Amino acid sequence: MSFLDWIEERPGAAELRAASYRMLGLKRGATCVDVACGAGHAVAELARKGLKVTGIDADPDAIEAARERAPGAMFHVAHSDDLPLEDGSADGYRALRLFHLLEDPRPTIAEARRVLHPGGRIVVGGQDYGFLLIDSSDQDLTDVICLGLESRTVSPRATRTLRDVLLDAGFHDVEVAVHNEIVTEHGQLAPQLKSAAGAAVEKALITQEDADNWLVEQSRRGRRNRFLAVVPTLLVGGRR
Repeated sequence: MSFLDWIEERPGAAELRAASYRMLGLKRGATCVDVACGAGHAVAELARKGLKVTGIDADPDAIEAARERAPGAMFHVAHSDDLPLEDGSADGYRALRLFHLLEDPRPTIAEARRVLHPGGRIVVGGQDYGFLLIDSSDQDLTDVICLGLESRTVSPRATRTLRDVLLDAGFHDVEVAVHNEIVTEHGQLAPQLKSAAGAAVEKALITQEDADNWLVEQSRRGRRNRFLAVVPTLLVGGRR
């Protein structure tokens, strides 16, 4: 839960959630389901806006934490492709930071369409690891290391396909927005940098010496206030 809290409380996370709410465009009293709700930050915020919210996550520990954060909301432990909800029972559907974990997004989107009533709104999205930008004196090496990071994820570039998936599923008025998180504090991403470099070595994309030198450079950039990373998140919205 500390990791889920860290994700939702890091700089820019609240702005991203707010952007997803604006794209949903739901009014007070509307029903909304938040799939892969994690520790319930969005559920709590949507409930405070006067929505009737149901949070769903496959992790029972996440649901337990979410219930504490939003005690007035409804929660279920379930997978995204098998929701315990009636057909056409929701005005809005939201799912972020989910699709990089799925081998195929289509069953989840089909299930979203099932639970939305005609005219209901959907907002899905997350990070596309192929768009990650990290400044470096050796950009070619950096690009290869980012491929290492992608190798640690089931579907690292799934988010860029969501517009097509929504259109294929019969959604209308599909729109795409990009939310960029600018990171200039090396420590904020240091664990992810180490993981990416380690994965690139494991995949034999680079040598251990390459990885060590790159990590030293990124650390040095941090000490000199020269670290820069841009982490884009795609939001894709539509109407059933």
